Amino acid sequence: MKHIILITATVLITLQSIFADDIPQLHWPMEIEKSGTIVTLYQPQLESFKGNILEGRMALSVKQKDKELVFGALWFKARLDTDLEKQTALLESIDIVRIHFPDVEDSTKIERFSRLLEQEIKSLNLLMSLDRITAGLEEVEDLKNVSENLNNDPPDIYFRTEPAVLISIDGDPIIKEIEGSDYEYVVNTAFFIVKSKNKYYIKGGKFWYVSDKVSSGYTHTTKVPSELVKFADENLPETELDSISASISEAPALIVVTKPSELITTDGEPDYAPIEGTSLLYVTNTSSDIVMDINSQQHYVLLAGRWFHSRTLKDGDWKFSEPKDLPEDFSKIPEDSDIGNVRTSVPGTPEAEDALLEQFIPQTATVDRKNTTVEVQWDGSPKFEKIKGTDISVAKNSDKTVLLIDNKYYCVDDAIWFVSNSPDGPWTVSDTRPEQVDKIPPESEAYNVKYVYIYESTPEVVYVGYLPGYTYSYVYGGSVVYGTGYWYHPWYHHYYYPRPVTFGFGVHWNPYTGWGFSFGLSHGWVGWGFHPHAMAYWGPRGFHAGYRHGYSRGYHHGYRHGYQHGYARGARAGYAAGARNANVYKNRPAGVKTANRARVTAPGNKNLNKKARPSTKPNNVYADRKGNVYQRDKSGDWQQKNNKATRPATKPTQKPAQKPATRPSTGKQRPSTGMSSQQRQQLNKSYQSRSRGNTNYNRSRSYGGGGGGRPSGGGRRR
Repeated sequence: MKHIILITATVLITLQSIFADDIPQLHWPMEIEKSGTIVTLYQPQLESFKGNILEGRMALSVKQKDKELVFGALWFKARLDTDLEKQTALLESIDIVRIHFPDVEDSTKIERFSRLLEQEIKSLNLLMSLDRITAGLEEVEDLKNVSENLNNDPPDIYFRTEPAVLISIDGDPIIKEIEGSDYEYVVNTAFFIVKSKNKYYIKGGKFWYVSDKVSSGYTHTTKVPSELVKFADENLPETELDSISASISEAPALIVVTKPSELITTDGEPDYAPIEGTSLLYVTNTSSDIVMDINSQQHYVLLAGRWFHSRTLKDGDWKFSEPKDLPEDFSKIPEDSDIGNVRTSVPGTPEAEDALLEQFIPQTATVDRKNTTVEVQWDGSPKFEKIKGTDISVAKNSDKTVLLIDNKYYCVDDAIWFVSNSPDGPWTVSDTRPEQVDKIPPESEAYNVKYVYIYESTPEVVYVGYLPGYTYSYVYGGSVVYGTGYWYHPWYHHYYYPRPVTFGFGVHWNPYTGWGFSFGLSHGWVGWGFHPHAMAYWGPRGFHAGYRHGYSRGYHHGYRHGYQHGYARGARAGYAAGARNANVYKNRPAGVKTANRARVTAPGNKNLNKKARPSTKPNNVYADRKGNVYQRDKSGDWQQKNNKATRPATKPTQKPAQKPATRPSTGKQRPSTGMSSQQRQQLNKSYQSRSRGNTNYNRSRSYGGGGGGRPSGGGRRR
């Protein structure tokens, strides 16, 4: 009779990548030794991931002194606590829900092994990269696309063969006086546009431009009123990118727009080069991603994770390309080619799969009820508007997202739900998330809050988390896109409250930093100095992990420098591991605790891996969903570990198997009872995801250590 033991234990396992020199390097499998018994734990295989609850199983083996090796499987259920910046996770409050030793009939032995596992794992810290967890999600069958009805209409796309900068104004220009000066400025833009004596001036880097009209006709000028120069110097902070701007000798042309637009440029007429192994060409003398399909004679450009196509670049009639309709050769673009970065936006490629899986990993935190609150600023009396298709009303004139639901007011700020009986507060941390928010459509500027979750709570704290949708990263058609594609009308009365944007700022996906921005020639073109609304265009995360960090491409950066070069630039800028996904919860200096890394990574933490050690065994043992244990040999064959014999998992033989030994064997191979095609497929999938996770983990370490941001393709244009 086969025995299955059900036990429940609250244990803590820390799964964390290596991102500090004082953390020892660990590999799977891991070993625990006690009283002459060695337990080997193999890398977890994931089964379910809902909210912040992760479930999975682990193959294991137990070796007693002078006894034969016994194999088994362990099932667990845990709360996931993540830090996406560090690419780490903690599995907290794990319940070991089942342990199974195939073909072991000695109940006393099973009980003894189970107690040993419970006791030792309870105090064990296992380190693991989030790269490995993410890859393991390929085996999870309950992950679904989390965004619907996005707007993929193309923006206005401008093409230039000389240096140019796109200056976006958020709708019709709004002009406002600057207190204490003789100037007026354009409120609804991220750029420095100032009116002085009926002329409009734009400053970008070291260049000045002037025009008689606010949204057109700008020309480069060196004749600027000295008082205006002084005003700009006092209000525009210096940046590390000013040196880049200073090295540019030719003032770029300006294109001023008042609706969603994008700009692609080439250094002279487009220079095409073939993509090896395909019928595709790519444009080499550009910082944009431009591919031409020879068969259809269509140009494809990648903007905000979306492909648009047109027969011509200049004044092209651009149309959205459904991901499933991309030319087949897109998936054949070599990952080490100069245009290999676009594979992230080609459904079905490993790079696209990696990006997709990351969309299902929440950033989590623990919020202190007592010390966490929020203040909402209103521009006049609160004004609400019904969200179409729902019973929810959204505030139009607040500086934060405020919803009116069932006569209660909910505010979402820094991915935390707050609740109040009045729009003026006081606000307390909410321990419930209204179910109605799941119905908010992407046409609403409040769409992103549906990706903010409350998992559980105690009288003291609330466990919260958010998916990348909160910071405008969405899944569409098998790839990742940025923004909903909708233009949201901003609020302006006494104050200007901008809404999230999709187009106009060169949003691109970067394997090191996630989404980045390439507006203007550098961030030096942005005039936040006298704008009171800070970085609301880009939502709660902002744009500090922008164009220069790890991407290292753009008109005057040279063309694609390669991932390693890009990573090195990011590392020097201080974003080696943290630029990838800036943690919104870190916007709050108090009241919010993220990932509990301090207790795990603090120097001198003697409890870290006190009882565990890396095993010298290969990480090639797996458990299927029934608890049977298999080992994959170098030839790719599966050997079943049944604790009575080690036998190849081949098709059943016609002859009956010999009677199994009465005690475990040291490894004599016996004929197999057979492995179904479903079992084999399942195990092969586990093997592939584990291999991919290990590859991504090793790449992360080789590109500077720290598990942050692995490459999703090869080099860049040089």
